[in-house]
Amino acid sequence: MRHRRRSEKFSRSRAQRKALVRSLLRAIIIYESIKTTESKAKGLRPWVDKLIEWGKDNTLHSRRLAYRLLNDHKLVKKLFDDIAPRFTNTNGGYTRIIDLNVRKGDAAKISLLEFTQAKKRLPSKKGKQKKETSPESTAGVPPSGKEEDSRKGFMQGVKRLFKK
Repeated sequence: MRHRRRSEKFSRSRAQRKALVRSLLRAIIIYESIKTTESKAKGLRPWVDKLIEWGKDNTLHSRRLAYRLLNDHKLVKKLFDDIAPRFTNTNGGYTRIIDLNVRKGDAAKISLLEFTQAKKRLPSKKGKQKKETSPESTAGVPPSGKEEDSRKGFMQGVKRLFKK
């Protein structure tokens, strides 16, 4: 009987199940979203919530508990310094499970497990726009010729391809 049993067994022995949960926890901390089966995602959610709670607590004891699961000081540092501070104002609901599709080989339901609050992204360098200059200020200045240089480099690359 399964009275008051909380974890899923995933058809594995205790040692294999422990290794599976650890590796999935490490992956979610590193990548902040992972694709896995629906049952593994649902089984992993309480563990991730527990890690976030420890990260919000931010005591030496909670760091040691997190290290016991993650076995990597860099991951513990990332959890406590980057991930957990995002959730200081929320009480639970740190992860979401999004159903994606069915795996072709065994028809297992694949889900995406990710944190609900995404990492704050810095603006990219590509998104920055150049300062526009007025036509009056550039009237006497000849064009830079950058277009000609890029065209020349392209043509040399094409010639190299056909030379072989």
